[in-house]
Amino acid sequence: MPTTIYAAKKIHTMSHARPVATHVAVRDGRILGAGTLEELERWGAYTLDETFADKVLMPGFVEGHAHSSAGSTWDGTYLGWFDRTDPDGRVWDGLKSIDAIVERLKTAAEARPDEPLVIGWGLDPIYMDNVRVTREDLDRACADRPIVIMHASGHIMNMNSAALEKAGLLKPGMNHPGIPLGGDGLPMGELRSPEIMGPAGAKVGFDRGKAIEGSSEGLISYARLCVRAGVTTATDLARALTDESVEQALKVTGAKDYPLCLVPFRIMLGMSPEDLVTFTAGLKAKSTERCDLGRIKVVADGSIQGFTARLLWPGYQNGAPNGLWYIAPEQMAEIYERALEAGVLVHTHTNGNEATELAIETLEAALKKSPSRDHRFTLQHCQLATPAQFRRMARLGMCVNLFANHHFYWGDEHYRYTVGPERAERMNACRTALDSGVPMTIHSDAPVTPLGPLFTAWAAVTRITASGRVQGEGEKITVAEALEAITLGAAFTLGMDHLIGSIEAGKRADFAVLEDDPYEVAPEALKDVAVWGTVQGGRIFAAETI
Repeated sequence: MPTTIYAAKKIHTMSHARPVATHVAVRDGRILGAGTLEELERWGAYTLDETFADKVLMPGFVEGHAHSSAGSTWDGTYLGWFDRTDPDGRVWDGLKSIDAIVERLKTAAEARPDEPLVIGWGLDPIYMDNVRVTREDLDRACADRPIVIMHASGHIMNMNSAALEKAGLLKPGMNHPGIPLGGDGLPMGELRSPEIMGPAGAKVGFDRGKAIEGSSEGLISYARLCVRAGVTTATDLARALTDESVEQALKVTGAKDYPLCLVPFRIMLGMSPEDLVTFTAGLKAKSTERCDLGRIKVVADGSIQGFTARLLWPGYQNGAPNGLWYIAPEQMAEIYERALEAGVLVHTHTNGNEATELAIETLEAALKKSPSRDHRFTLQHCQLATPAQFRRMARLGMCVNLFANHHFYWGDEHYRYTVGPERAERMNACRTALDSGVPMTIHSDAPVTPLGPLFTAWAAVTRITASGRVQGEGEKITVAEALEAITLGAAFTLGMDHLIGSIEAGKRADFAVLEDDPYEVAPEALKDVAVWGTVQGGRIFAAETI
């Protein structure tokens, strides 16, 4: 096979043996080595490629918690607080009032009069002093067709009266913590937790599962977002992975110009623990170099800003009742035990520290039954974990994927409203995790926040909130630690560090191609380092042409 040697202004390898190089040799989509041109010429005949002569190369960024719906969600109408860029590069203004939300929905409904549903996403009332959006508000946008809106967190859904009526919920006597009532005794328009949102959505023609799974076009849009962010490997952390969707993912990712390695996780819902583990273990054999299968996602609780996360005492500062459990302890225990026996990796969503406590206790008990020296069970988000919990995680061999972006987008609200200053300052505790010896990565949870590992690294390094405050000085990490978190750190939590995460002989030729050196810019400018594109499996993808 022909050998190509790429020249670069600088190459950061993430290898402690040889951290910096000027050239990297690639053959058959894999790395022969990194070093000087003279050293790499020993591999024989080669083509010298100077496309990146004025660029900086790093290992391809690895997004350890995102969803391919970041591509397909744009089929609906964006209703978030912050400005947001869609896959085509258009910037959508953030909406600062309920009236603005109603107006955008009204415009969307009028633009598509034949659509049976009006769909929105990205809503989060906490920015508007937690004034909730009601069914009556949405009725002003469209009263004759159902409106379905997914909140930014993905843990709350809003419906107008037409949708609630079609779902069979617009009636008195509803008594469920996931169906809050208005002053008239009828559902006010919010639905909380999968057990409520799923069936209600299905009755109005909104398949939440398919919305999460996305379409083939959505998978392609997701990959385009990844190239623009320097990402070469990205999770899809909540797929049903039916036979149909597995076939879809394999077909889309198998295209010769698909620029991403997709890592889909099978969500816990819809199967018994035994069937879940057996099914997921069987998926491994179908894996390809661009679709890596065979992992499980468990969801323990909801979101802190949505007041559906489970918190230890003293709970929510504003007096809101504790959140919702999304899984029974017995079910989590059986999944953990069977997964350990089968060698299947499990990542668990825990936002509140009570949910984190359940996961730690459950894994500790499971490991006594099925010991494993290298299980890499990972807690996703894990936002309110205490120092004591991190020390226990380290002893159990657990990993964490902390939601560094969240601190920017919701840090101010947590400080003033949900959990108060002390706990807000220790949220997403990257410093504590590393100092405790817990393998760590950081993430965007796209589409909850925009996909962009350099922004995520910046958030962990600076801990700046949307208002410009530094929140939690003691939990800052260094630029070098943050860049390792979005490369080798994420690869380790996925059990893929033998394939990706560093530029070393034998690994996949995955590179993030940058215009500037992230090690040399000021930490505050880390998020502004421009991405030229990526190299994935030895194939070059320029962001401006993808």
